[in-house]
Amino acid sequence: MTALRRMPALPSPALPRDIVAARSVQADPRWPAIVDALAALREKHRHAVRIVDADCGCGTFLIAVARHAHGMGFTAIEGRGIDGSPALIGRARAAAMRLRDRAIGLRFDLADMHTALADEAEFPADIIVWHGANADDAVMAALTAAADRVIADRISRERAA
Repeated sequence: MTALRRMPALPSPALPRDIVAARSVQADPRWPAIVDALAALREKHRHAVRIVDADCGCGTFLIAVARHAHGMGFTAIEGRGIDGSPALIGRARAAAMRLRDRAIGLRFDLADMHTALADEAEFPADIIVWHGANADDAVMAALTAAADRVIADRISRERAA
């Protein structure tokens, strides 16, 4: 009788990086508010949207939001990511270079958040996403001045019209 040899298990096929990123982004607590904000803009027949991620890290979240906006029918999506880490901004820029969608324009800036938000206040974005939840009054004022709607981990505020 011959002994059966056990073959090593084959590794399961890895999910493409984009699918894994999209799943983790959709699990973010800010995702439902972002989808609602984009839907409200589409209901107003908007075809262009401007989104700022005030703590963008490596850009995964902003890229996913921009892709989702395009999937909802926006034909011009402008995104700006702001972060204070050169390494993370470098990764975000590299990820943006791989994005091949003419409807989406992304810019990732190495900047101090307060200075960048003051610049944004001149032409407020439609949506600012921010990863912080415990904002002091100065940060909250800068965020709300720079966008029509601020979406953070635990807050979602619209600017008074």
